[in-house]
Amino acid sequence: MFNKHVAKQLSAYCHGELPEQESRRVAEHLLKCERCRKEYTEIKFGVQLASKLPQVTAPAEMWSDIEALLDAQTRKPAFKPKAPRFAFAFNWKFAAVAVALALVATVGVMVYRTYGPRASWPVTSLAGMPKVGGNIINKESRIRVGDALVTDGQSRAEISVGAIGYVEVDPDSRVRLVEAGITEHRLALDRGRIEAKISAPPRLFFVDTPSAQAIDLGCAYTLEVDDAGRGFLHVTSGWVMLDLNGRESYVPMGAMCETRLGVGPGTPYFEDASIPFRDALAKFDFEGGSSDALKIVLDESRDRDSFTLWHLIQRVDGATREVVLDRMIALVGLPKGVTREGIIELNKEMLEEWKDELDTVWF
Repeated sequence: MFNKHVAKQLSAYCHGELPEQESRRVAEHLLKCERCRKEYTEIKFGVQLASKLPQVTAPAEMWSDIEALLDAQTRKPAFKPKAPRFAFAFNWKFAAVAVALALVATVGVMVYRTYGPRASWPVTSLAGMPKVGGNIINKESRIRVGDALVTDGQSRAEISVGAIGYVEVDPDSRVRLVEAGITEHRLALDRGRIEAKISAPPRLFFVDTPSAQAIDLGCAYTLEVDDAGRGFLHVTSGWVMLDLNGRESYVPMGAMCETRLGVGPGTPYFEDASIPFRDALAKFDFEGGSSDALKIVLDESRDRDSFTLWHLIQRVDGATREVVLDRMIALVGLPKGVTREGIIELNKEMLEEWKDELDTVWF
């Protein structure tokens, strides 16, 4: 983990030019450092706006004017008559300012339309006849704050999430646009399934569900909600945090997490965990936390499953915390500077240091 700020690497990180390991470390630093996160937000937003500008071909006569100007700069005449005051003379500085103002106006209109008081995001029909605000969209439409996008059994659609990514909406789903601000992009998934692909700083894109909110930390993931309000998250890139009233689960690439009404997010686990491990974990999280279920979780744990145990340590107390800690130490050991007593007391610095040391084990 970085001990210093990562400002010098933000541009390369923004453009995807860093090696995978270094890119992940920058992403993790951004989770904790408000100063670097603010700077990255500004860099990323500028790049994304620029990428949305239309590409146009300059008129041919403009190049002739530029060539003439360059010729004039390389051949200084012996006598240069002054133009009469009333005659029009082409002013390149004025033209440059005019172009810049036009560019600013174009960006301004786009920003206003995407994030202003009457903000709306583009919606594209991918199959069938999805509806926005009760109206069928044949190909393209826009969704405004307060509108709902609804798909039936044969419909699919795609929402452009401002300038930071997109969300595909699967059949039999209902998604609402809750907030479309520059600092907060928020949808609500009432039922169904979405696939989100977001390129943005942490904590900019949110999805509300009946049993938790998904907070994007720069990633790609699928999120499902069934008719009972239960949610299921599967992260395919980056990290997502699930939260309900302070109950938090950090879910990285290759991991999953279930959420339930009245409880919130369960304990995350990697997708390759054993079936007995996953079944026992669900019973422990949502069916009373029995010691029998916990014993199966601990017995089935591999080194990589210490990721799940790291979360569990912070959700249990007393003798149960000591039992989980003992199993985790047996699997991966304690790094230098991290003590058993500190983890029992839930020392945040030690918990984070232990997590950082386990990157190579988990990934």
